[in-house]
Amino acid sequence: MSHAMSDDQVSAELKKMTAFIRQEALEKAREIEIKADEEFAIEKSKLVRQETSSIDSAYEKKFKQASMSQQITRSTLANKTRLKVLSARQELLDDLFEQARGKLGEYTKDKGKYGAICKGLILEGAYALNEDKIGVRARKGDYDVVKKAMEEAKKEYKDTMKRDIAIELDEKNPQPDDISGGVSIVGTGGKIDINNTLDERLKLLETDALPMVRTSLFGKNENRKFYD
Repeated sequence: MSHAMSDDQVSAELKKMTAFIRQEALEKAREIEIKADEEFAIEKSKLVRQETSSIDSAYEKKFKQASMSQQITRSTLANKTRLKVLSARQELLDDLFEQARGKLGEYTKDKGKYGAICKGLILEGAYALNEDKIGVRARKGDYDVVKKAMEEAKKEYKDTMKRDIAIELDEKNPQPDDISGGVSIVGTGGKIDINNTLDERLKLLETDALPMVRTSLFGKNENRKFYD
């Protein structure tokens, strides 16, 4: 349907941002893994030398105690290393989406592409509300693009739903200038506000696509038994 295609189009545009910096992210992730492995190897070597020198082969009890201590220490070290890697990975993912947020504004520079995105966002809200009249809120600087997108959305909505829809620009309540773009769709006399700004869509993408991005960058987690 037109609704699903519009949603996929929006998601595809936003996902391009992760692909753009994926190579850099992979290199950073690889460096983190190598550094962690090196630190683990050094600490393990120190641990083996220290424990070996303390074992007295003449006393089985002492040997067992040393062996147990070695296992506990090694396990503790492995857990600390794992936590360091997990923390570094999370920092990388946070940086990835932060860079994506910084690039959202670039999608508004191409008026043709941005207009198509706005049309899709408007239609998505219109289909969701299923009302005869809706309002659209946008940044003042986007009014020209959004007005054209509204007209195109009206035509496509009529072709799909076989009925007219009134779409009005709510100039009394513009979107803040500090957002990256996109629109909000208002229905039911202002009681329902669907936030379809680019910033909000990236937040949704960050939540929905995070497992896929994590697997793409770091590989499948063999220890994980269940997935959402």
